[in-house]
Amino acid sequence: MLLTRLVELVARIRATPKKTEKIALIANFLQQTHGRETELTALYLSGSLPQGRIGIGWRMIESAMVETSPSAQPLSLMEVDGILDRIVSDQGPGSYERKVGALRHLFERANSEERQFLSHLLMGELRQGALEGLILEAIAKASGQPSSTVRQAMMFSGNLGEVARAALEEGTIGLSRFSFRLFSPVAPMLAHSADDIVTALQRLGEAAFEFKLDGARIQVHKGDKEVRIFTRQLQEVTERLPEIVEWVLAVPVREVVLEGEAIALRPDRRPHPFQSTMRRLGRIKDVESVRQELPLTSFFFDCLYLGGEGSLISLPYQKRFEILTKAIPSEAVIPRIVTGDRVEAERFLQFSFESGHEGLMAKSLTAPYTAGQRGFHWLKLKAAKTLDLVILAAEWGSGRRKGWLSNLHLGARDPESGQFVMLGKTFKGLTDEMLRWQTEKLLSLEVERDSWTVYVRPELVVEIAFSDLQESPRYPAGLALRFARVRRFRPDKSATEADTLQTVMEIFRKQRA
Repeated sequence: MLLTRLVELVARIRATPKKTEKIALIANFLQQTHGRETELTALYLSGSLPQGRIGIGWRMIESAMVETSPSAQPLSLMEVDGILDRIVSDQGPGSYERKVGALRHLFERANSEERQFLSHLLMGELRQGALEGLILEAIAKASGQPSSTVRQAMMFSGNLGEVARAALEEGTIGLSRFSFRLFSPVAPMLAHSADDIVTALQRLGEAAFEFKLDGARIQVHKGDKEVRIFTRQLQEVTERLPEIVEWVLAVPVREVVLEGEAIALRPDRRPHPFQSTMRRLGRIKDVESVRQELPLTSFFFDCLYLGGEGSLISLPYQKRFEILTKAIPSEAVIPRIVTGDRVEAERFLQFSFESGHEGLMAKSLTAPYTAGQRGFHWLKLKAAKTLDLVILAAEWGSGRRKGWLSNLHLGARDPESGQFVMLGKTFKGLTDEMLRWQTEKLLSLEVERDSWTVYVRPELVVEIAFSDLQESPRYPAGLALRFARVRRFRPDKSATEADTLQTVMEIFRKQRA
C-alpha cells in the first residue's frame, strides 16, 4: 500500500463532516490492506507509531526537510515503517547525524503532501478526526464483526494495530484471543462529573459513594510471588513503589488484580498536596531514601481479577467490591457507603472534605467494568467546578515571569473531529515552582513558535477551576471560561482522558437553565 493513498484518505476524512461517512471511508481502505499494512493504517490514522515515541523533535525534522521533486519510486507504508525502525534502533556516537540522514532520505522520497503528513505524524500532532473510536467502528464494519466485540478486544489489547489485523485476517477467532491476562494492564474505567448528590441519585438510584482521593491511580497485578504496578496510562512503576509491592505480597491471595489510589499521607492521615504524590511517583533514583521521607499508602476500590475466578470485569460492581473486601484487609479498602438517601450521602461528602479529600465518587451498583470508557455509571462529585483540559500553547511571561512560559491556551477534546477546541487562556494559580516545571515540560513538547507564543503537542492535561462559562465569539465553540485558574497539572492523564466539548456544552446548558 502506497503512502500517498493513505494521505489522500486523510484529506477525504478531514473534508467529511459526517461520522458515518468517515467510518465508511476508513473501513473501505482497511479492506484493501494486508498484514502489517493493516496495523500501520490503523495506527497512522490514529496518529500513533508502532515504534512508540521515537525521539524526533521539530529541530531534527527541520534539519532533514528538503524541497525536491518526488521520487519516481513512491513510498509504501512498509518502507516508512522500516526506516522508522532503523531510526529507533540507531544509538551511540553519531546517531543524531545518522537519524537526520535517514529522515532526509525519507523526505526525499515523499511529495509535499506526504512530507507534511509524515512531519505531523512524527511530532505526534496528526489530528484529522479519525480517532480511536471511529477507527474501532471502521474495523468492525470492514471485518463484519460486532462493534462490541472489537471494542472488547481493544480493551484487553490496548494496541489498535493488533486488533485491526486480527479482526480483518481472522475475524471472530482472532478477536477471541484478546482476553484479560495477569500482568497485562487494561485501560481504566472513567467517570463523568455530576453537579451534586441529587443529580447523582437521580441518575443512579441507590449507589455506592466512595472517597475521591487526591492521589495517583494504580492497577496492581499479583501472581504467585510477583507484583507489578501500572499507572492510569499503563506505564509500569513497580520499582518506584516498594512499600506497596511489599504490602501486596503480604496479602494472602495468590493471584489478584486490584485497582486503587496511591497517596502520600501526613501523620494525621490527611493527604499531602497532589503534586507531592506525583513527584514521589515520578522519582526513579534513590527510591529507598525518598520512601522514608514521603511514604505512599494505597487504598483500593475495585477487584478486576481473582485466581480461581478469572476476570471479574463483567460482574456487577457490587459483586466485585464484595470480592475485594474478602481479598484484602479492611484498612486498605476505600472509605465507602451505599445509600439512596440524599442527606446521608451529603453528610458523607462533607466528611470527605473534612478529611482533606477531593469529594466523592458515586458508582452504579450493577455496572460492569468498562475499561477505557467514560460513562455515567461512575460520577465525580467535587467542591469546585473543574475541567481537565489540554494545553495547546503558552505565551512567554513578562515582568517577574519573564523567561518562563506563563499564559496557557486551554482546549477541550472534540471526539467527533478529533481536535482540541480552545476555551480560553489563564496564567492564574501558577506558583513559581509550577512555572518552572511547565516551562521545561512545554518546551519538550514544542512544535513551533512565534515571537510571543510556543505551540505544543496537545499532550499535557491540566485541571482548571472556573466560576462559569460565557458566550464568546473569540473561540471556535462560542464559549469561554470565566475566572479560570490552574489547580494542578495531571501528567498521570493522557489527552484522550481530557474533558470533552460535549461535557463543556452540557455544563453551559445546565448553567443557563
